[in-house]
Amino acid sequence: MEHINAHLPPKDSGGRKPPKRGERRTTERGDLMEYFMEKLNASRARDGLAPLTMSRMGRILIGIPTKDLYYLKRVCEEAPNFSKKFWWEVDPKKH
Repeated sequence: MEHINAHLPPKDSGGRKPPKRGERRTTERGDLMEYFMEKLNASRARDGLAPLTMSRMGRILIGIPTKDLYYLKRVCEEAPNFSKKFWWEVDPKKH
């Protein structure tokens, strides 16, 4: 029986490596999530609500593909009230 390492690619072959301590792995989706978090937390702070965390934002956007997040961003930016439009678009009962 062969060892499992015989079936895995070498670490320097361009495969994804975990980030080193202190580094962050950035993705398109993560950047969009941070953008939404930043915009929503500004209005939440004014209203006296607790700020959204990255994990909560991930749970809210779990079923939305990344390409649709770009659409959501554009629609929310064009709306007079960013937060209200975001929560309206994300709620599946409204559509």
